Amino acid sequence: MSIGWDAVVYLHVVAMAFFLGGQFLVAVSVPVLRSQPELLRAVARRFGSGSLAALAVLAATGAALASHEHLWGTSTLQLKIGLVALLVVLALAHLRLARLAALQAAIFIVTLVVVWLGVRLAV
Repeated sequence: MSIGWDAVVYLHVVAMAFFLGGQFLVAVSVPVLRSQPELLRAVARRFGSGSLAALAVLAATGAALASHEHLWGTSTLQLKIGLVALLVVLALAHLRLARLAALQAAIFIVTLVVVWLGVRLAV
């Protein structure tokens, strides 16, 4: 891979780390900040904005990498794309049902599976 493609991979991994790491941060912060609802909302809003940016970077760099590596026809990528679509639906549902712990858990588990599939595609 050239330096340009290394940069694309780097951006993809950093965006993924932000998205997944942010979920860990929010999961740890929620119990601590539950007694301070305004602060909790501010943390959630900021993470939400960052998550949208991370998802945009992930989509752009992921599409570029899939094209460069000729992966569009693979079943692993198709499954990953389907799960990313599910993540978007779950995240939108989470905007309406923020207190639903099962929804938060589903987002986290689907994110882990998407990361695992990404690793499988990279190997």
